[in-house]
Amino acid sequence: MRNMADSFWRAVAYCFHPKVIFLSLVPLILMMVIVMGLGALYWDAALQSVRVWLDASSTLDWAWLWLERMGLMSLKSVVPPLLLIVAVTPLVVVMSLLAVSFMMTPALVNMVADRRFAQLERKRGGSMLQGLAWTLLSVVLALGALVLTLPLWWLPPMAMVMPALIWGWLTYRVMTYDVLADHASRAERLELMRRYRFQLLVMGVITGLMGAAPSLVWASGALFVAAFVVLIPIAVWIYTLVFIFSALWFVHFLLDALSQVRAEPPATWRKDSTQAADIVDVESKILNA
Repeated sequence: MRNMADSFWRAVAYCFHPKVIFLSLVPLILMMVIVMGLGALYWDAALQSVRVWLDASSTLDWAWLWLERMGLMSLKSVVPPLLLIVAVTPLVVVMSLLAVSFMMTPALVNMVADRRFAQLERKRGGSMLQGLAWTLLSVVLALGALVLTLPLWWLPPMAMVMPALIWGWLTYRVMTYDVLADHASRAERLELMRRYRFQLLVMGVITGLMGAAPSLVWASGALFVAAFVVLIPIAVWIYTLVFIFSALWFVHFLLDALSQVRAEPPATWRKDSTQAADIVDVESKILNA
């Protein structure tokens, strides 16, 4: 746990580095262009489709009746954009994660490695194609979990816990592979993911909880739809900063752990023959097939 705390504060300090601040703006600009472009092209049509669907849904008649009795019928106009915002939020999160993973993680890894681990050998146990396959597989699994757990989101505690667990798990898997792809061999990567799985998952969950901060921005968007165009970049930038910090935290932790593992004799590692039922190893074998 001491390594987790040390890596945490190092990641915080690195977030104030001018190079990191500059890098944080690159995916923000790209995502702003994409999100605003799609919004300009499809927002009105999507909003109208949601309104038609809500009006045609007999299931929601009781909700409209309740709003009318409470004198809050004006809130009905807020529901369609709110539903769209809820639908867009996971996509923005995934876009932010992918942008940080493919555009910024390599730069952050090189930055930390050059400053702290210049003597650490690069064994290049992963490739860009395998990293892409690993990330896409992880995203598909996370989105599947998101869909399956949507009913639980109606319970107040679960509305915060489930997103944190899902995005934390996704962050842990994607960041771990990307950080170790260049420096660790396949055997070293499997050993680190096995040995530090709990710590890495905790780090992922913590960053997942931090990723819930932009929810305040989205909640404001439900009340101030007119400011939605302004709130999107703010939320995307917050997501980006959270994932930048996550990447730095994982980089510091994993490279330090890798240097410690290399100081140990490989005989202390768990052999591949005993990992047949390990999902990490199974997925790795598929990607290396």
